[in-house]
Amino acid sequence: MYACQGSTHKGRKESVMTMPDKSAATTASRVPLSRTRVLDAAVAYADTRGLETLTMRNLAELLDAAPMALYRHVSSKDDLLDGMIDLVYGEIDVPSEDGDWKLAMRQQAISARETVSRHPWAIRLIESSATPGRANLRYHDSVLGILRRSGFSIAMAIHVFTVLDSYIYGFALQQMTMPFDSAEDLTGVAQDILQQFPSDEYPYLAETLSEYVGRTGYDFSDEFEFGLDLILGALDQYLNADRS
Repeated sequence: MYACQGSTHKGRKESVMTMPDKSAATTASRVPLSRTRVLDAAVAYADTRGLETLTMRNLAELLDAAPMALYRHVSSKDDLLDGMIDLVYGEIDVPSEDGDWKLAMRQQAISARETVSRHPWAIRLIESSATPGRANLRYHDSVLGILRRSGFSIAMAIHVFTVLDSYIYGFALQQMTMPFDSAEDLTGVAQDILQQFPSDEYPYLAETLSEYVGRTGYDFSDEFEFGLDLILGALDQYLNADRS
């Protein structure tokens, strides 16, 4: 897998890619192609270079193979993308079948956000596959099973799944597009914003940036679990009211 180091300069994100040397490529070429190897390489490529430039030819070059050789393991570009998404689903912690449903949903939501943060290209594809793989099916069945066994109706289980997915992927996408990578970067961005407008004209924004967001130690990613707990708490109240 390619190594990728991120750096931030004046709110813009840049990445430096470390390419494998020729000896590594030669060693890799001795390993027979397989579906797993092709998919792993495709995910690594998308993680470092982006999904937009992923082609069968580029992937074959990475694997030091002929493009037509890939079609023995993936039938098409769509099959390749479906397989990549299934690998991403396989990284999400599948909730346990026993125990508290809120704890299980919290676990899978945190794991799902961390997973798509590692694979930002996957957000726009993760729910789009018409031919889901086994990891995809296992994940959805597990989540729905926990909700159903906890007392949610079929319709309400779908509502809960939709709300959580929208929050998980929406938050991850929002965080990916923000002009900072760390709490330290955010402090600098907040200070820069404060200098761009008179604080007496926007007093509440100035107060928020200077006394909360701009403080050392504030981390935007912490907002995810706060919002998640609000959603789960509201759903728990609904379930208890429905039972009574």
